[in-house]
Amino acid sequence: MSEDGFTQAELFDVFSNARRRRTVQFLKRQGSTCDLAPLVEQVAAWENDTDPDDVTRTQRRRVYISLYQTHLPMLEDHGIVDWDPDSHTITLLPNDELFEPYLDRQLGTQRPWHQFYVAVAAVGLAAFSLAALAVGPMTTAAAPVVALAICVAILAVSAAQHISRRPELEFPFGLASG
Repeated sequence: MSEDGFTQAELFDVFSNARRRRTVQFLKRQGSTCDLAPLVEQVAAWENDTDPDDVTRTQRRRVYISLYQTHLPMLEDHGIVDWDPDSHTITLLPNDELFEPYLDRQLGTQRPWHQFYVAVAAVGLAAFSLAALAVGPMTTAAAPVVALAICVAILAVSAAQHISRRPELEFPFGLASG
């Protein structure tokens, strides 16, 4: 059991549900206290990948019911939040740093990297095709080498970006990260 009274199994159980993780994340962003209505709006928006203003009544109601009946009482039972169902106020209790490893990182700020990588692959394929056909000022001998160099450069930039956004990455053979 940790110094705050939570076992790792309890923390995994509590934070195994995305709505509970998102609730704690939202409370951290709000300065540890909020009303139920903005929490419901934001959680529904995250779940439906939309703006809080575009959340439908059905989406809002689904999140509200589960938070009210299940998730907020469970978070309160585990001593993570103070939940007052009468006033609809939720307060994150002071040991919130303990929960950081279990929360979604960069929630709501995800970039569509898959689209970027598809575009890079398409450009690389087009460059390789043009090089193989020796279109433009390239000779048939130099074109594949240039295309390969471009592909390797794009791969290196992509790998550097990936590594720079993940400081927790551990490298083999004792190599240091960043």
